[in-house]
Amino acid sequence: MEGTVYKSTGSWYIVKTKEGVFYNCRIKGRFRLKGIKSTNPIAVGDVVIFEEDPSAEEAQGVITDIKDRKNYIIRKSVNLSKQTHIIASNLDQVFLMVTLNNPTTFTTFIDRFLVTAEAYNIPVILLFNKIDTYSSEELDEIRYLAALYRDIGYKCIGISAASGKNVDQVKELMLGKTSMFSGHSGVGKSTLVNAIEPELNLKTKDISTQHLQGQHTTTFAEMFDLSMGAQIIDTPGIKGFGIVDMEKEEIGGYFPEFFKLQGECRFNNCLHVDEPQCAVKEALEKDLVAWSRYKSYLQMISGEDENYRTDIYGEKK
Repeated sequence: MEGTVYKSTGSWYIVKTKEGVFYNCRIKGRFRLKGIKSTNPIAVGDVVIFEEDPSAEEAQGVITDIKDRKNYIIRKSVNLSKQTHIIASNLDQVFLMVTLNNPTTFTTFIDRFLVTAEAYNIPVILLFNKIDTYSSEELDEIRYLAALYRDIGYKCIGISAASGKNVDQVKELMLGKTSMFSGHSGVGKSTLVNAIEPELNLKTKDISTQHLQGQHTTTFAEMFDLSMGAQIIDTPGIKGFGIVDMEKEEIGGYFPEFFKLQGECRFNNCLHVDEPQCAVKEALEKDLVAWSRYKSYLQMISGEDENYRTDIYGEKK
């Protein structure tokens, strides 16, 4: 039998068949022996082959194979440096939710996420949430950030999941697609899902005042079918984003504004660091490329993983 993984709890997987029947499935041990360094060999969104367990009282099965993925979002496991974690697979698009504060989303986090999505050809829409809570100065900062990423080519929408402002724009983009919502804990992912489909009634929690962090309300990634004809994958909040399996020579290619310029560099293998006649550095000096993006790029090619290893809201920053 064939189905799509809707939820993973680590040891059990909820799989939905094309006929709409849900099965609780386990995996065969051999999945863990394939040399996959991922902490989760099967992810939400995967299409799998499974055998029904006729002896079980309820619909249960054993997953025997996984079909090739169209794409996936992957990151380094924070506590297991040599392992990776696949957040979700077979996505049409990702909505990355950003908040200026309460909690703070740093541009280094946004850029790491965007680079990973670019590497796997997954479109990303940036949602600047909680715009109804900001002062005029903070709104100016949001506008600046949105303009920065729009110039690169990313769609940006200012929203309020709590009040419903511009949620219709998000819904329109989701029609007929499988979308993933991601971002730090507390940015409002579950609140937005509830605004889109109130019947789901996902749990939400207040921001922790101690570190202005969100509290984890979503423990595992989970896919939901929406009544408007779309699928959504709600994911646990992530503190940081370590990029995976990228050579430093290829990272610049996942910055669209660098990629456009690299043909004008003197050297075709230019790393945009110390090389003479570098078009990216010349654009940087003319403020045609954002310094925040270049700083993120330098961190990535140097292998600095500080931003996903430390508590960016705590004393270690």
